[in-house]
Amino acid sequence: MTVRSLTNRSAAARILFICSISLLFTDPFALSIRDPEVPSLNGDLTAQQPLQRHTGRLRGPDPLQYQPLAAEEGAIPRQDASQQSHAYPSTYTALLDALEVMESHFFETSMGTWPQAIDWTAAVMGTQISATLSSMTEYFKSLQSGSSPLSPNESRDHENLINRYFTQIACFYFGENAFSLRTQAYDDMLCVDLGWLEAIKFIDLHSSLHYAEDDDDHSNSSRWYARQFIPPYAHRARVFYNLASKGWDTDLCGGGMTWNPYLAPYKNAITNQLYIAASIGMYLYFPGDCNSSPFAANQGLPPAKAHDAQYLNNAVEAYKWLKGSDMRNKQGLYVDGFHIKGWRGGRDGSNGTEKCDLRDESVYTYNQGVLLSGLRGLWVATSVRQYLLDGHELVQNVIAATGWEDRDTEREWRWAGLGRGGVMEEQCDWSGTCSQNGQTFKGIFFHHLTFFCSPLPKGHDDSALHQQSCDGYADWIRHNAFAAYITRNEKGEFGEWWGRPSPKDADEDDKDDTVGMLPPISVGTDYRNDGVPRDEIWRLPEDDAMYRPWKYGREVHEQSKWEEVSAVEEPRQHDINDRGRGRTVETQSGGVAVLRALWKLVESRQEGR
Repeated sequence: MTVRSLTNRSAAARILFICSISLLFTDPFALSIRDPEVPSLNGDLTAQQPLQRHTGRLRGPDPLQYQPLAAEEGAIPRQDASQQSHAYPSTYTALLDALEVMESHFFETSMGTWPQAIDWTAAVMGTQISATLSSMTEYFKSLQSGSSPLSPNESRDHENLINRYFTQIACFYFGENAFSLRTQAYDDMLCVDLGWLEAIKFIDLHSSLHYAEDDDDHSNSSRWYARQFIPPYAHRARVFYNLASKGWDTDLCGGGMTWNPYLAPYKNAITNQLYIAASIGMYLYFPGDCNSSPFAANQGLPPAKAHDAQYLNNAVEAYKWLKGSDMRNKQGLYVDGFHIKGWRGGRDGSNGTEKCDLRDESVYTYNQGVLLSGLRGLWVATSVRQYLLDGHELVQNVIAATGWEDRDTEREWRWAGLGRGGVMEEQCDWSGTCSQNGQTFKGIFFHHLTFFCSPLPKGHDDSALHQQSCDGYADWIRHNAFAAYITRNEKGEFGEWWGRPSPKDADEDDKDDTVGMLPPISVGTDYRNDGVPRDEIWRLPEDDAMYRPWKYGREVHEQSKWEEVSAVEEPRQHDINDRGRGRTVETQSGGVAVLRALWKLVESRQEGR
């Protein structure tokens, strides 16, 4: 980890103090957000009472006031509605509650970050918060312009809530470990770029919806205060994009992004997909940057303009390479990536075959998601329908690989490639051995699916076809939102293995419904959860650590293994999602992401919002 200078620490401390003071004036509990007739998680319309003041966290009405679960056929195939011991709130209320838990349980204002997150997952957390704020401000606007406009107090409360969470994003700019991230892998750098572009998108959206700017107002009093953050956010996005772009390499495989400059060349799906999404994001949303720091050889960075065609060209070229790379398996899913046979770089300088000819067959959920944002952006920039068609083909392959057709059948427990019974699953979920990487992946997928399936401009030739396809995913999205929601414990924290209900009552049966379930079919090298192997395929020849006796990957702790209840023991509560790392900010972000997908893509559309 890079040690920051005392000067930087002092500056950050001063800003974080200001952030803390700002949060004091944003009362998180003086809220009465009106949630009129919004659709519930079960698809019914449930009239909601205003959110009430509640010590410690936001809540909607008492759970007993909710309508009981009445899911569509196959929504949660593992348990009938009549067996559920709890009922469900509206989707929007559930989303607000999940977001509140994510921030009140895991964000530390004095540090400006989520302390339990690692550098790249913290960047993803910021992205998820900014995207959720965009959904919230759109809903806020729909209520203001509805048939029953908000009262001044209600408008104030909505704005207060949005400002509360945005202030945390502002704090995170200083809490983010930007210096260390500059020395990490290229995919980590690109996550930083996408995170600050997402924040800029939110600021622009909220400003345009709620702050009509006056050209004659030279004091800027009519502008939303947060617009002052756009220049530093844009600069950080630019710096990290430029750093990551050094990973593009044409000497091996004819192109493609290399994952990590400190390891043997590995051209993987996630780094290339992030590069596509970041490149088109820079083209569409980067507002330009005149900040010349950091200095190199006494020369600062030249000014960067908005909508630079080079960003678009990079995205087009990168997707062309990825599409032709043979990085998809027979199910149409992206496998993890390619090594180069015979590569022995470093001291002897051999590039081997110079071809991507050693394919790692590992399949991760996020490798199917990030590209969706890139494809949507490419369509926005070019109006080429094929980008949308490729995205829908990938989404449909993902749904099939979760075993969607197996739900409510005797095959519902069958591992289908990316889940079972229609519920998305990471291979490490079954064993409870997911690292912070693996715990973040499903949330990343649903974040990018939400952007991809957002409605196109009305009247465009592709709009109806795109919307028809996205509407076809509604039941699957709701199915996964249910599966995620029932993992919540008594604190409202989501678990990593969706579809595994959390015992909430002391006398509740803790029957293990995984008995008889076969583990996922393991293929490839699970380096995202077990660590990078220390061998000549993955490591540089000069890496002395490669030759040390060492079993690659982290050891699985005993507490991460699921233990059966002995017949001679007293009955005790078990929660399968408490294994391993348990409930974390990463698993909570997955709950936020899938609930936002359900709200934005399904429920709000049904309400015409």
